Amino acid sequence: QVQLAESGGGSVQPGGSLRLSCAAQVSPDTYLQYSMGWFRQAPGKEREGVAIIYPDGATIYADSVKGRFTISQDNAKNTVFLQMNSLQPEDTAMYYCAAARILIMEVQDYYYWGQGTQVTVSS
Repeated sequence: QVQLAESGGGSVQPGGSLRLSCAAQVSPDTYLQYSMGWFRQAPGKEREGVAIIYPDGATIYADSVKGRFTISQDNAKNTVFLQMNSLQPEDTAMYYCAAARILIMEVQDYYYWGQGTQVTVSS
């Protein structure tokens, strides 16, 4: 069982930045076996993958956020981050942290999820 808790959402103007955090309540040894990722869901849309970081540190991003978002993690604190720069109104969504031994950019039933944190980008 993996429990995830996100923080860091909020409201910003276009062009602004936010940093999301996700703390995993799990033993350090278990954390190192999991891939961690961020997904988002806008009203009326399906949940979509944003970024994933693998145990070896490799990362992948959705095309829509490449060059603007950066995923990273602090293994000592079992925490994954999402630095979001140059935010645009289309980035407005509920952002969810996800964990799984096998994590891909598509939603799967076996993922562990956090409760979500709202990001709103508007002028």
